[in-house]
Parts: sequence; C-alpha cells; structure tokens
Amino acid sequence: MPDADTRPTRTAAVPFGLLLVAVVLVSLNLRAGASSPGPVLEELRAGLGMTAGVAGAMTGLPGLCFGLVGALAVGFARRVGMTAAVAVGLAAAGVGLLLRVTTDSVPLFLVLTVLALAGMAVCNVIVPGWIKAHGHAVVLMTVYGTGLVVGATLGSLATAPVTEATGSWRAGLGMWGLVLLVAAPLWGWLALRERRSPAEHRVSSGPAPSGRIAHSRTAVALTVLFGIQSMHAYVQFGWLPQIYRDAGMSASSAGALQALLSGVGILGALAMPTVIARDRGLHAWMVSFGVMLFLGYAGLLVAPATVPWLWALALGFSGLAFPTAIALITARTRHPSVTAQLSGFVQPIGYALAAVGPFAVGLLHDATGDWQLVLVLLALTSVPLTLAGLRVASPAYVDDEI
Repeated sequence: MPDADTRPTRTAAVPFGLLLVAVVLVSLNLRAGASSPGPVLEELRAGLGMTAGVAGAMTGLPGLCFGLVGALAVGFARRVGMTAAVAVGLAAAGVGLLLRVTTDSVPLFLVLTVLALAGMAVCNVIVPGWIKAHGHAVVLMTVYGTGLVVGATLGSLATAPVTEATGSWRAGLGMWGLVLLVAAPLWGWLALRERRSPAEHRVSSGPAPSGRIAHSRTAVALTVLFGIQSMHAYVQFGWLPQIYRDAGMSASSAGALQALLSGVGILGALAMPTVIARDRGLHAWMVSFGVMLFLGYAGLLVAPATVPWLWALALGFSGLAFPTAIALITARTRHPSVTAQLSGFVQPIGYALAAVGPFAVGLLHDATGDWQLVLVLLALTSVPLTLAGLRVASPAYVDDEI
C-alpha cells in the first residue's frame, strides 16, 4: 500500500480508548448480519415467496461474498486508505441490511444482501492491517477475534426472539442494519481526521517488502489452516444441529449443543492472541486442534447421542484454530502493508472454501442418505489442518519470505 496508508499511526495521535471502541464496533458487526437470516429463514421465505432453492443459495452467499469481494479489498484500500475502506464497508453493509427488509422483491433482497456482505468482506480483510498499523496488536486482535465470534452468536440468538416479539421478520433482520450504522460514523470520522492531518497521525515504518505473498510458505500454510477451519465452522453452523436431530435429539437440545460449541470459541478468541504473543511455538496447540477435530467427528459417527456434549466440546476446542489463524495474520507479519496483503490472501481463499463445504456436505448427505461418509471425510481433514498448523506454529515472518 502507499506510504500514506500503511505507515502506523502514533499511539498518541489516536488514543487507545478510541482504537478500542472502533475495533469493538466493527468486530461485533461483521457476522451478525450474515448469521441472522438462518433462525427466521422459514418466515423470510413465506414473507417473500422465496423458493427452497433460492433460500439454499442465499445461505451460501456469506462465504462466497467474503471470498470474492475480499480478494478486491486490498486494492480498494490502496486507493482510499485503510480507515476509509473500513468506513465505506460499514456504510455499505448497514445500508444493504436496512434496505433489504423494505422490499418484497426476492431479486432485490438478494442484491441488497450481496451489497451488505460485500461491505463486511472489505472490513474482514482490512481491519487486521489497520490494527497492525495502529499498534496494541495483541490486545486489539483479542478484542477483534472475540467480537467476530460474539457477533455471529448474537445474530443467531437474538434475531428469532425479536421477530417473535414484534411479529415481523423484517424487524428481526433490520435491527442489525441499525446496529451496524452506529459504527460507520466513528470510522468515517477517523478517516477524515487522518486525511486532514496525515503528518500528525502517521510515522514511517520503512518500505514494505515488494514480493508476492504466494511465495511465502507461511502464508500458504496459514491459508490452508484458515480455509479448513472456516469450512468446518460453516458446516457445523449449518448441519451440526441436524446431525444431532437425526440421532434422535430434540431441536432445543441440538440448539443448546450448537451454543456450547460457540461458547468454547468465544473463550478461545479471548485467549489465543495472548498465547501466540507469549509462546515461542504453537506445535502442541496445533496438534491438539487436529486431534480434537478428529475425535469430535468420530464421536458423532459412532455415538452421536451418547455423550453429545463431549463431541460439541471437542469440535468447539478444535475451532480455536479460527481465532488462532486470525491472530497469526498480524503475529506473522511486521509491516502493516504485508499484514493487509496477507489478510487479503488468506481470507478470500478461506471463505471460498467455506462456501463450498456446506454445499458439498448437503450433496453427499442427499446421495448417501446418512451422515457416515460425510463424518468420515470431515474427520480426515484433521490431517491437512494439523500439517498446515505445524508449518505456522514456529515464529516466522511473511515479510522475510517474500
């Protein structure tokens, strides 16, 4: 990125409290709008006259948009600056979420959903680089990773109750647009503030390496780690409750087990950035992620309803690979420009894989009529996840490899 956009901000120029509030607001808003349609999908379909096929395609839009638009985010940030890119992304997401609940047209609803997800995709990629540029990386990445998980959980938990209380799915979905637009003005003000006084807000950190991110083995391994874990997250979000229900459990019990899995992820998001900063190697952690992933799916295969909470806990623990991968984007880079480029390399590919995973699981389940082959294949992905994790476990910098 150009020097004006990639040089880190002086800590004194932007107070830590302001940085913290900005990161909290953006992180909480990057998943709730994407995860909220699921709990009210039946009401949404009835209200718009949406077919089952279109509804199924809509559930794959988050991963698809995060992948495709995320690949363009770094180029966009080069033109307008990282802070402005985040502000524009938040505004687009808020407008999309708000306007889509005002229409009765299915095509327009989908177009506005894509607009909202595109705005979130830009923020997904740029925020880690922005954090790297402004310092306090460990604390802010802890807040950011935790906010992503909490936001996704809130989107799933709060949408249905609001819909029931108001009698309208439009209120349940539309509220996330209002919440999102609360964050946009602060980021817009930060962008204007930095543009008006660039010398006051930035100091040079030297030129960024000019090589291709794809030449870095660490970057490639981190992409594999992030991609496989993202795929599992979307598969578990979309299909795990059904696996439990097909094993004879009630809908409420299956939902509670899904919440248990998500709760473990919140704890992990709080812990992993500090673990990475203090640990010289993460090899034991990476092996444990792979082992727990295998055991979780193996348990669902042989005894899904015997100790179901144990399999949820195992899969939840393996899901700590997600906040770990997010935190490693800043921990394995030095220059903010490289951080942004690495984020723009890792996340689009990872989310593209995440979009394919749930669709492939659905096809396999329909073809076989049960979950056995699906669970075996999911368990076997623990091998590449572990190998990729071991490659990024030792301290290394992408800057040095490119």
